[in-house]
Amino acid sequence: MTREDIFVSTQLPNELTTNTRFAVASGFQSAVNDQPRKPDLVVWSHLRWDFVYQRPQHLLKRSAADRRVFFVEEPVFNGSMHLDVRERENGIRVITPHLPEGLRSDVAMQAALKEMIHRYFAENNISEYVFWYYTPMALEFTRQMSPIAIVYDCMDELSAFKGAPDALVQREKELLKLADLVFTGGQSLYQAKRDRHPSVHAFPSSIDRAHFNQARARNADPDDQASIPYPRLGFFGVIDERFDIDLIAQVAEARPEWQFVMIGPIVKIDPETLPRRANIHYLGGKNYQELPQYIAGWDVALLPFAMNESTRFISPTKTPEYLAAGKPVVSTPIRDVVRPYGELGLVQIAADSDEFIVAIENALRPSAKNAEWLERVDSFLAQTSWDETWERMSELIDKVLERKNISMPLLDAPTKQLGAANY
Repeated sequence: MTREDIFVSTQLPNELTTNTRFAVASGFQSAVNDQPRKPDLVVWSHLRWDFVYQRPQHLLKRSAADRRVFFVEEPVFNGSMHLDVRERENGIRVITPHLPEGLRSDVAMQAALKEMIHRYFAENNISEYVFWYYTPMALEFTRQMSPIAIVYDCMDELSAFKGAPDALVQREKELLKLADLVFTGGQSLYQAKRDRHPSVHAFPSSIDRAHFNQARARNADPDDQASIPYPRLGFFGVIDERFDIDLIAQVAEARPEWQFVMIGPIVKIDPETLPRRANIHYLGGKNYQELPQYIAGWDVALLPFAMNESTRFISPTKTPEYLAAGKPVVSTPIRDVVRPYGELGLVQIAADSDEFIVAIENALRPSAKNAEWLERVDSFLAQTSWDETWERMSELIDKVLERKNISMPLLDAPTKQLGAANY
């Protein structure tokens, strides 16, 4: 044991008990008293809850309707050793471990995380719980714990992403052995994982139709978009190594009259490498609630993804969101966009800048957004929703618990209802 490891095991601050307290008696109540309370759901994520609103937020806010949900993020290295706990939608507890900047060895970091998490579980009576993994790397400090079931929601092929840890592939192999259920974020990922686990289920990107349908009613433009001329071609999402920089540069140069509206944070790439032209407008990240207002002012929505290892298995959530907004969509040939959206004629597919220009020209024609196309879009989107997706996932989890003969305890006397979250 190193000197650093000894420090971790003996010097955890007493204030952890106050910084992390969330007593059951002051926190959780089922929608109906004396109904079975489902086991707590503890989520281990590489994504930050407050970064971009996507699959985890859609699913977990629904899961919080009948269980406590604890969303544990990867640690940040700054200041004292403590857990930052914040309440979000539907009473979800977002937990961010804070570690000292100098605590960088794997042994010391895992020891600190184990101690903090174990203490938090004890203080908050988290005793019967399901683990839900988004990152296999969390196994490093959770494998000794005792969940009643394990779910791996494999929303991306993380090992193909820029900066992925070397150990990720091995940790995923371990997680696949431990998991009771594996969900995949798209059909391509399902094809890649189905032979590696006996219970793999495809749950492609779903849709909150009512939210994005708002974009079909044109309202006043947001201030930072109002002055941008037409026609407008828009994109929202994370701008990272999956974004085809060259494609946007070439199309923007070839059609200077077209205006490109880029919404989203820039991560893992140098912002200086992005194309800079008078007709390309980077508006930064926006709140999920604001997105329909921006999309309403676009003529065409874009999926300009690069064709590389990091996009091989992606199933962009924004595809059905764009369509629910009633916008013609042009995409590069991402497999989970080609099938089903391209094959059904709901999205135009273009492989290079020349094809992209032709596809956008077609999408800009008034006939591109006709009643027949919109009817087919709505008919397709009516087949799924995040509510239905979570219901199917929850049923699969319940079946696992039934198979293990795990009963769900009744709640005690009525408890204080959680207040509305600010987010």
